[in-house]
Amino acid sequence: MMPTVVILAGGLAVRLGVLTKNIPKSLIELEGRPFIRHQLEILKKNDVKRVVICLGYLGEMIQDYIHTQDSLGLEIEFSFEGPNLLGTAGAIKKACALLEKNFAVMYGDSYLTEDFRPAAKTFAQSDKKALMTVLKNEGRWGPSNILFSDEQIITYDKNDHVTPMKHIDYGFLFFKKQAFERIADDQVYDLAILCQELIKEHQMAAYEVHQRFYEIGSVEGLQETRSYLRGH
Repeated sequence: MMPTVVILAGGLAVRLGVLTKNIPKSLIELEGRPFIRHQLEILKKNDVKRVVICLGYLGEMIQDYIHTQDSLGLEIEFSFEGPNLLGTAGAIKKACALLEKNFAVMYGDSYLTEDFRPAAKTFAQSDKKALMTVLKNEGRWGPSNILFSDEQIITYDKNDHVTPMKHIDYGFLFFKKQAFERIADDQVYDLAILCQELIKEHQMAAYEVHQRFYEIGSVEGLQETRSYLRGH
């Protein structure tokens, strides 16, 4: 069974410039529908029943849009960061009151075509506090940031891309809520830092996927995602 999925949709989207001056990137229209609608359709196909959307910049617009649409049978709730942005892990910590013991996380600008159900099963069978899906990237869709060997993540670093790194964080993760106990309420905390800590503590499982990801966090990525959706 798929756990609740958290969508991190609170970012400022500065790389998109004027495209997000008046709307959050989740509401950028692709093929006749706001991007977040495409994400919810993917989650529905993966048998997800419940979604919590973490909101920040212009978040009320996303909430208003969701309230005017057919929910696809999904139970959708919202968590607002408040006046100060808390970082990706801080936003999840803020939402923890709405979350069960286990949950999944995806980024608000990611379009992922992989079937997440096998990864969910692997996480449920593990004794780890988290699981990261990884993709063999070899620099094709962004800088590779993971050293992956023998089904384990050895190193994960978005800033220091060492030569042996061939994999990348696919953008769909699973967590036990207890992984966030180290974060204080309203503390600014980045999810990449938390993942690095869990890897060092041998509390991060891994699942290798094989479908490439798409994203709308950059102008180039937005154009590529739009082209992909147009062809499907």
